[in-house]
Order: sequence, then C-alpha cells, then structure tokens
Amino acid sequence: MTDTVSGSLAAATTAATTAATADASGAAPRPARTRVAPSPTGDPHVGTAYQALFDLAWARRTGGQFVLRIEDTDQNRLVEGSEEQIYSTLRWLGLTYDEGPDVGGPHGPYRQSERLETYRPYVDQLLADGHAYHCWCSTERLAEMRAEQERTKQATTGYDRLCHGMTREERAALPGYSENSVVRMYVPEDAPTSFQDLVRGEVRAPFPDDQVILKADGFPTYHLAVVVDDHLMEITTVVRGEEWISSTPKHLLLYRWLGWELPEFAHMPLLRNPDRSKISKRKNPAARLTWFRENGYLPEAVRNFLQLLAYPPVEEDREVATFEEFTESFDWSRVNTVGPVFDMAKLDWLNGHYLRELSDADLAERVLEHLEFSGAGLDERGAVVVRAAVPIVKERITTLADVRPMVQFLLTPDAELEVAEDARATLKEDAGQVLTAARAALASLDGFTTAEIESALRAALVEGLGIKPRFAFGPLRVAVSGARVSPPLFESMEILGKESTLARLDALAASL
Repeated sequence: MTDTVSGSLAAATTAATTAATADASGAAPRPARTRVAPSPTGDPHVGTAYQALFDLAWARRTGGQFVLRIEDTDQNRLVEGSEEQIYSTLRWLGLTYDEGPDVGGPHGPYRQSERLETYRPYVDQLLADGHAYHCWCSTERLAEMRAEQERTKQATTGYDRLCHGMTREERAALPGYSENSVVRMYVPEDAPTSFQDLVRGEVRAPFPDDQVILKADGFPTYHLAVVVDDHLMEITTVVRGEEWISSTPKHLLLYRWLGWELPEFAHMPLLRNPDRSKISKRKNPAARLTWFRENGYLPEAVRNFLQLLAYPPVEEDREVATFEEFTESFDWSRVNTVGPVFDMAKLDWLNGHYLRELSDADLAERVLEHLEFSGAGLDERGAVVVRAAVPIVKERITTLADVRPMVQFLLTPDAELEVAEDARATLKEDAGQVLTAARAALASLDGFTTAEIESALRAALVEGLGIKPRFAFGPLRVAVSGARVSPPLFESMEILGKESTLARLDALAASL
C-alpha cells in the first residue's frame, strides 16, 4: 500500500463533506440517505432515538430517505421482542423511517441475519486481494497474548499476526490452534488515521488493528457488515456515536479495498449522566427508550428534548420547537460536540408545557391511551370520570402518569375510600358540625353543579357558621378525597355526583 491510498481517502472524505454541506454556499445539498441501525439486544437505548432524530432531520432537510436496519449478527445477545420494541418506540416518537424490515423497500432485506450470503463474496474478494487472512488462534491463545502484551507494557497491542501467511496445516502444527478460523483484515502500515467529519471537521483516530471481519460461525462482524450494508443500501451519511471514531479508519480501508465511494460521517457526542459518565441502561433507567412512554412523557416533548441535547434552540431563548422547525434550519455545523447532559428537569418542564398546550379533550384521550399502554386501562365509567377530571388537574401535572394518582379517589367506590392518617389528623373539634351543616346544604340542592355546590357551602359554613373558608372546607376535602390535598373541591364533588358526595360526608362523620 502506498501513500496514494491515504491521499485518495483524505480527498474522498473532503469531497463527501463538500457535497453534504453544499447548501452553505447557496446550492441545495444532494438528497441524503441516512440510516439508524440498532441491535435487538434488549430495551431500545435512548441513543437510538437520539441518532434517528438527526438522521431523519438530515434526510428530510435534503429531500432524501431515512432507513431502519436491524443489526443482529451477534446472535448470542439477541432478546426476544426487542426488535418489535424498536419499531413501536420509533413510531411512537414520530421518527418514521422510509425503509425497514417491517415496511420493506428496494434495498432489502433490512435485517443483517437475512443477508449472510451477501457478505461472503466480499470476504472472498478481500482474501484474494491480500487485504485479509484466515486466523486459527484459539480464544485461550488470544487471551494469553493480550495478557503478555499488558504485562510487558508493549507500545503496540492487538493481534500479533501469527497466522498471517500460513496455511491451515502450518498453523495446526503450532500451539493454540482452533479448527474454526476467523477472517481478519490485513492493515497496512500507511493505513489512514484521519478523516473529515461533518460535525467535527478533521478527526484523528488511533491506528487500526487487524480487525476480525468474519467470525467462526460465518456471521460478519459489525465492521464488515456495516460497510457492505451502507454501500449496498446507498447510504450517503453515516450518523453514529463518537465511540465509533476509533473504528472509522478500518471502515475507510474497507471502502477503499472494495472500490466504493465513501459516505459522509457525522459522529454525534455521547449522551451523559449528570456526573458526566456515559448514559447506560444499567445506571440510568431513562436510558431505556420505553421508559419515557411508561412514565407518561409525550412523544413531542421527548423529541424536543433530544433536539436540545446536542443542538441549540432554533431561535435564541426559545427552547420549544417542533421537529419541522428543527428540520427546516438543520445544519451539521451547529451540532455541539460537548457531551450533552441528560437534564431531566428540562424534560419535565418541556413535557408540562406540551401537556398544557393540548386541549382538555385531547389530553384526556392521551391519559386514557397511556393507562391502556401501562396495563391499567379503565372501564367506560372510569373513562368518563377521567375525561371530566382532566381539566381540574391539568395545571398540576408534569406527565400523563401523574393523572391517575390524583384522580384515584374519584374512581374508588365510596365504601372503599380510605382516609389517610395525616388527613384525619388535620380535623378539628368542629369537624362533625361542619360535615352535618355541609350535608344539609348539599342535600337540599336540586342541581349539583360546581357553582351551585360552592354557593350552598359558602352560605352554610362561611356565612352560617362563621368559619373562615380555609378551615370550613378542610373536613369536606378529607371526606371526599381521603387526603389533605386534592384537586379543586367543588369540581370534584360535581364529578362524584350528589349521592356519592353525601355518602362520603356521612362516612367520615360516622367515624369521628
């Protein structure tokens, strides 16, 4: 390999970047084909949605297409149901892909395990051209090699190329032999270690090692599969996390050896916990993409939140923005390379904002849908109660999940309502008198609207008994809700209805 290879690779990456950012000079960028390629190894990671968001924005900004590919070559880590979760969560977030395993498309199949015959000819080509070789080293031998390199603090680590240039028979005569070989890249001394990145400009990466590209089970590794698939699916912009920067030189070599045009690369900053550690499902429950839906966040709020993690507001001092507004002004140069911190307080604020922007009717349906998703769906009567109660709790909630606990007293049968001890402790000596007067006032009402209830109770308690409102209505709140704090009292009574309200006043009075 000569210096021409490194020079050609550098020129190609520069040309690709120029094409992607052509709109900076006034010309429209070429239509981009982007992809997100998660592995179905458990609950989808929030990073999948984070990268898909930027993939989709660039595809829509340029009039291109967004592709979903399932990378399932690591068969030992697959989790049943994970693939379906990927589909459902991306759809829930509105990150709609144009091609994918479940929707089809002209570049299928879109599941790597169904493409095994696709990869083998390229492995054979690399072997024939001297860019790859068989390796028969056992896992034990490789472990010993790594331990020795670590013990002697060798400057250069990685595979020591024991098998390079050997036949199977020659290698079998040496210790640490395995019958099932893998195939490794043969990395030249002048392998490229820099490339142009849409987000970061020129990037330098570590010198690559002789990476395994075909495993002993016949499945390709990520490094070969991603290059072959991206090329055959005509992906023009590869968006992925910055942890893949160190692998990019290997991919540049594969593109060169196979004679393919390079895509543009955009390495996104990793999402961080407040302590700056990499966000992971093991340490942070919010790393699970389904966690947001389970906990009652709106998809539009989550999208907005993900936009702000690595991108400035579309307008100064205005953090609320639709995906369409984000897409319209999208520019890779504005992506912040500093690892964004997962600020849950900001997500809560955004979600509260979007909740209150919904009409009462729309919010109620979202709440009912969330309860159904959570396995806590309501019967017809319960749904009627929730629709009636949403307007009186709307200003108090942060997520859809907040609604059920707040209105549970309205869904509980009268005989099953329990009065909390801290609520009972607030009752004064005159609680019985207040409950008796309130019952008489409410029992005489022909109508039972909020206005009629409030008028009758103020006349009976505030004016009739001379009790200040803050003390007059306390026992009624405890009786109706079983709690010290509840949604607005008079509105709650109207939702309960006259019969239930009187029954609850009687029940508390009898327990005093």
